[in-house]
Amino acid sequence: MEALVASAIGLMTSAGVYLMLRQRTFPVVVGLTLLTYAVNVFLFTSGRLATNMPAIYGTGAPGYSDPLPQALVLTAIVISFGMTAVIVMMALGAFLEAGHDKVDMNDDDAPTEGGQK
Repeated sequence: MEALVASAIGLMTSAGVYLMLRQRTFPVVVGLTLLTYAVNVFLFTSGRLATNMPAIYGTGAPGYSDPLPQALVLTAIVISFGMTAVIVMMALGAFLEAGHDKVDMNDDDAPTEGGQK
């Protein structure tokens, strides 16, 4: 089970980094989202994978699962959703301003002194 989760984290991280290195804004946003998913799964598994265990230790329970990583993941999900919304709005504003969605701006795309291309 741990090897499967570690492979999934590695796959999401590598796909996220690959997409973040693209030259269009939509793959960059998707890559950043994949990278945050990988971090969330990593935070969740840092509390040890325990199945059918209660969150709070009881008298009849053989053990318990750590609730702290679960709380960290919930917080990280909210933060990543807000961050993704801000980045999408920035990408939309850049697209409307420049007329294209390229991340890199060449010398041909740079505005001149008069403000026009």
